[in-house]
Amino acid sequence: MQFLFVDCCISRRGKNSRTRALCNAFMDRYRELHPDDLYEVVELQRLNLKPFCQTSLDDRDALAAVKAYDAPIFALARQFRDADRIVVGAPFWDLSFPAMLRIYIEYISAGGVTFFCDEKGIHGACKAGRLAYLTTGGDLERENSLGVENWRQLCAQFGIPRYDYIFAGGLDLGDGREPERMAQACAQARKLAEEF
Repeated sequence: MQFLFVDCCISRRGKNSRTRALCNAFMDRYRELHPDDLYEVVELQRLNLKPFCQTSLDDRDALAAVKAYDAPIFALARQFRDADRIVVGAPFWDLSFPAMLRIYIEYISAGGVTFFCDEKGIHGACKAGRLAYLTTGGDLERENSLGVENWRQLCAQFGIPRYDYIFAGGLDLGDGREPERMAQACAQARKLAEEF
């Protein structure tokens, strides 16, 4: 099984990132249960992806027009398409997630690779049976959180049938229950890993 972890665990807390702790709870348990899986990690901070501009979009479209999907610009999309299980970790920022994750989404949303269109609409081309989105925030989770809903809709576009998420919220409320909330979310992450 090919497992992909999209790591956007950036935080002013550095190594004490709460999102990183939530992802570690999941990943440690999953690796314990599936030691023989093939693991790939996309560390978004190290990629330094640039947003698409008119020139880069034109270049990518030209490659797609001749079905040159083996070109480097499609590498992240191919990697995402070929994974059997995917976990995305990112903090809840500005009602969504960090910009670097949004840019990554632009790279993996490649027509002809992760999805295709025909007269009946958009159809997913991804192999993954499941994707989990793990996020943490200072405030409580809101109904229809944009980050959560964004990944739900992307899963539908990419043809990924099962979507799970954990939102560890209320971590900056100052009511003294933050450690309890974080512990509950990590326990939930470990439980999800057991049946993922």
